[in-house]
Amino acid sequence: MEGVADKQPVRVTILSRPYVLRTADDPREVEALANSVNELMLSIASRAPNADSTHIAVLACLHLADKLRLLEQDLASLKQRVDRKSGEFAAMLDQAMLDQAKLDQLNPGAEPESGEGAS
Repeated sequence: MEGVADKQPVRVTILSRPYVLRTADDPREVEALANSVNELMLSIASRAPNADSTHIAVLACLHLADKLRLLEQDLASLKQRVDRKSGEFAAMLDQAMLDQAKLDQLNPGAEPESGEGAS
């Protein structure tokens, strides 16, 4: 288990407020994430100039939750497509193996095809 000593501090600013975050990961990734959150919150604040920071944070969370939901839906769709294609490829492979077995029965003394030309 990682201890606090394993983590390094990263200074970031979000909505004009400084924060010191601790991470065991690459600090540049934390800085990039914080920058992304800051840009989102500043964008929301510019469209709601009278909103307080809590309101802005809640709207940012809702925006990010919606984005996550859409990405999860896309991932589920991609998984279904991969599963469907895997099944199709497995069926094609099974059929090719059956076809090869039938050819082998028809020509029991024939050499199997190696896919390479004769030398």
